Amino acid sequence: METQELHRGRLIDHIQLVVKDFPASKTFYEAVFKALKIPLGGASDDYIWADELFISTADSEAANGELTGRHHLAFQAQDRAMVDAFHQEALAAGGRDNGAPGERKYHPGYYGAFVLDPDGNNIEAVYHGEARRSAPSVKVTF
Repeated sequence: METQELHRGRLIDHIQLVVKDFPASKTFYEAVFKALKIPLGGASDDYIWADELFISTADSEAANGELTGRHHLAFQAQDRAMVDAFHQEALAAGGRDNGAPGERKYHPGYYGAFVLDPDGNNIEAVYHGEARRSAPSVKVTF
């Protein structure tokens, strides 16, 4: 068996969004991943994935024929410029504005932008301000 290597974040193992219009969602999320410099993990005719996020059709094996409901999903951005790029690229790829880039009152330095994806999920990119991470991700090898 081939060795695989995964990088995982701090809290969530994975999220799957089961969407109505997969081609529209694929275009949207490919643009979002590009703007946020998130490498694409893989894609096929019925799914696309990057890091801990999987987007699929209702016909994919893991979906069991059911669409997911409306969700709020926030991606971490490296800086304010990346939040701005996310907003611009997501709108250009078919998203609908749900909050232009700017500071929010959640905590000092919180800079975010919100876009609704083709299924109405509220997708955010956020930069929390200057901070130091202990590691960029958790590396899992099996």
